[in-house]
Amino acid sequence: MYSDAILSLFFGKVSRQIASSITRSITRSDWGFVMSISSKYHTSGTRRFQLPGQLRDDLIRMSTATIHEAQGQTGAMHHQIKPIGPGMRFAGPALTVLAAPGDNLVVHFAVAHASQGDVLVIDAQGYLEGGLWGDILSEAALQAKIAGVVVNGAVRDCDAIRECGLPVFALGLSIKGTAKRQSGRLGDDIVCAGALVRNGDVVVGDSDGVVVVRSDRIDDVYAAARKRVEYEEGLRTLLREGRSTIDLLKLHDSLAAVGLI
Repeated sequence: MYSDAILSLFFGKVSRQIASSITRSITRSDWGFVMSISSKYHTSGTRRFQLPGQLRDDLIRMSTATIHEAQGQTGAMHHQIKPIGPGMRFAGPALTVLAAPGDNLVVHFAVAHASQGDVLVIDAQGYLEGGLWGDILSEAALQAKIAGVVVNGAVRDCDAIRECGLPVFALGLSIKGTAKRQSGRLGDDIVCAGALVRNGDVVVGDSDGVVVVRSDRIDDVYAAARKRVEYEEGLRTLLREGRSTIDLLKLHDSLAAVGLI
């Protein structure tokens, strides 16, 4: 906890130190990754994809289940990735992070180089014996106007994060801390909790979980999701009028095929 607090107080200095170590291409032989940073993260305003504000707001209002169905039941992260507090929702372009299990050095670097509205998608390899994200990083993320955080691993300081209001989704919780010694990757394609995430893909989270939409498909998926919302609202209206789901969804043949009618 105290090491994170010190990092927060001297965040800019720490970021320069980390960047310097990356420039020297230091390899961590005990994990085997070299930090890989694309030049687009050294200059602001060069992101591949910007999510328009109105589209972001519309996606936040839609359910992740609707978006998942609208793109052919694809893009869902593992069901165990859940918000750490009630009512947490986000939508935004992914800034992908691959972290060594039990180490969050690259995570501090990612926060320092994120753009406003980014969603940090952190693959911590499912490591649950140390919380690589906590309240100090959450405060730093709020100041950077990061839209949300997804961790395929553990987080800690759950109550404090809920109070600060940053949407954080994780695989689990752990009171244990992590080291700051190993390298990682920023901006690479990753598989996070079973979902392929490319840097800049659109990520949406709500109480049900997290879904990923390819940035080059977002317009089509959004249009399909809106049609699904309208269709389901029509179903609700008909159900209130006394119709059955069996009739509306045309389930008679399926029920007959399994001997239920």
